[in-house]
Amino acid sequence: MAYRNGQRLPLDEGGAGVGPVLRLSVNPRARRLSVRIDARAGEAVVIAPSERGLTQAVAFARTKAVWISERLAVRPKGRPLEPGQVISLRGRPVRLEAAPGAVAARLVEEGTVIRSGGEDDAYARRVENLLKREARDTLVERTGHHLRTLGQGPVKVSIADTRSRWGSCSPHNRTIRYSWRVIMAPPPVIDYLAAHEVAHLVHADHSPAYWSVVERLVGDHRPWRKWLKDHGGALHAVGR
Repeated sequence: MAYRNGQRLPLDEGGAGVGPVLRLSVNPRARRLSVRIDARAGEAVVIAPSERGLTQAVAFARTKAVWISERLAVRPKGRPLEPGQVISLRGRPVRLEAAPGAVAARLVEEGTVIRSGGEDDAYARRVENLLKREARDTLVERTGHHLRTLGQGPVKVSIADTRSRWGSCSPHNRTIRYSWRVIMAPPPVIDYLAAHEVAHLVHADHSPAYWSVVERLVGDHRPWRKWLKDHGGALHAVGR
């Protein structure tokens, strides 16, 4: 069977569409077959240097079925956005509280509480909208800062709720897209993400030259990359 880049298939070869999922990925820079866990998407990613290598990569992944299942089973569970929940905003705990009526969500008590009207889905939607506004404000500011440092012109910034990437940059049309969920991370992590995407305006790849630009912008970026790897799954569980 011929596999293709981006294809999804069950971990269990004879599976009926239930259980763990493998997502196939071709990375020409990969030196070997590998498998990693994408806790945000709840999938195992199978990586090969070419599409021809995907058949062998899938077979390799299926020899690790027990390990994959165990890793996916312990990923963070979804947490609803509801009164009484505690989430983080820029790395600090914020308590969610209910307000009477249908008022929009707002930050109160010196930013330690988000208070919103609405019930159930309406409440969650108002809180999420506030978090998206906070994300836009912060990311637009940090993006602008890094653009000025590099002598780059303006870009169009958009906010989304992506599962597979924290951000993406399209140098040809000068657009940068961010996941709003990074606003729950500490400020240095948010700043690193903005630098990561702005640096792609200079180098579209992840070459050593690219990483030198990121280092120029934020210094040692490795702790912040690791933070996203270690805690990203928890951020993506919020409101799921």
